[in-house]
Amino acid sequence: MNNLYWSPVVHRLTPYVPGEQPKLTNLVKLNTNENPYGPSPQVLAAIEAELSSALRLYPDPTAEKLKQAIATYYGITPTQVFVGNGSDEVLAFTFQALLQHPAPLLFPDITYSFYPVYCRLYGIDYETVPLAEDFTLRITDYQRPNGGVIFANPNAPTGCFLPLTAIEDLLIHNRDSVVIIDEAYIDFGGDSAISLVDRYPNLLVTQTLSKSRSLAGLRVGLAIGHPGLIEALERVKNSFNSYPLDRLAIAGAVAAFADHEHFERTRQAVIASRETVSATLRKLGFEVLPSTANFLFARHPAQDAAELAAALRQRSIIVRHFRQPRIHQFLRITVGNPEQNAALLEALGKIVESR
Repeated sequence: MNNLYWSPVVHRLTPYVPGEQPKLTNLVKLNTNENPYGPSPQVLAAIEAELSSALRLYPDPTAEKLKQAIATYYGITPTQVFVGNGSDEVLAFTFQALLQHPAPLLFPDITYSFYPVYCRLYGIDYETVPLAEDFTLRITDYQRPNGGVIFANPNAPTGCFLPLTAIEDLLIHNRDSVVIIDEAYIDFGGDSAISLVDRYPNLLVTQTLSKSRSLAGLRVGLAIGHPGLIEALERVKNSFNSYPLDRLAIAGAVAAFADHEHFERTRQAVIASRETVSATLRKLGFEVLPSTANFLFARHPAQDAAELAAALRQRSIIVRHFRQPRIHQFLRITVGNPEQNAALLEALGKIVESR
């Protein structure tokens, strides 16, 4: 490979590796936390209605209809809302706009692996803070000078949730830095920190429509916080990409927030399935961490995780295996539909029994 013309920063990058998107058909795909249920029919209708000659025109650069829909849904104002191409882009703008400070950014040693990637990309000093032995986050570990705090809640890949009382304590002890709560999975059982944004100007909450609203293929993310924080994100966005969301994404996302019945029915189905799968895994001898996400993090005391993942793959079932220290014996298993879950549990039962 000819890398003679690379910038120095490129040589130092280790890019984020997303979950595998296999090309094979007839797979039980439980490795990337996609929603097993389709998006709202209202979303599909809204996108179809947008398919016209108007596509020759640029979309609204401010995505005002979507910001208003989000603001109405959460009982806030549009000036507290930022939108982008998935929460990953929103986080990228956040790292540039709010987290480039002399003091290090703090985040857990086990969390979304995009955080250190962004730090290296944007030249941000950071320190990882070990989770407790039970993989929970200890607020007292973050009560020290820092250039910001970020973590996923529920955490990824563990699924563990930090209650709002603890988040408020964290905010109180970090008034001089920004605290970012990455709520990609919040709708599957947790209470959103959005309820705290009016009281804490240093709080930014990010979310995505990829998970609970079944729109991973549309790429829509958002951030909610004090208007001053939002303005910083807008300044970066408008220096990089003045038209981040296309017409189809805006129309589909607005419709997704409008159809609360579909949202509630499908998320409750995922929650119910999660509890069923978790209980059955425990009966098979697995240790399963408490989860408020649409996935489970589990290990078996007598089975090697890599071998389990390989054995499942031989049966056309894909789960996520991480090789990092502390979690290399865990599997992250997306909650699928009842048929997918049944296939997974049947396969794991046979694998465990055979060994």
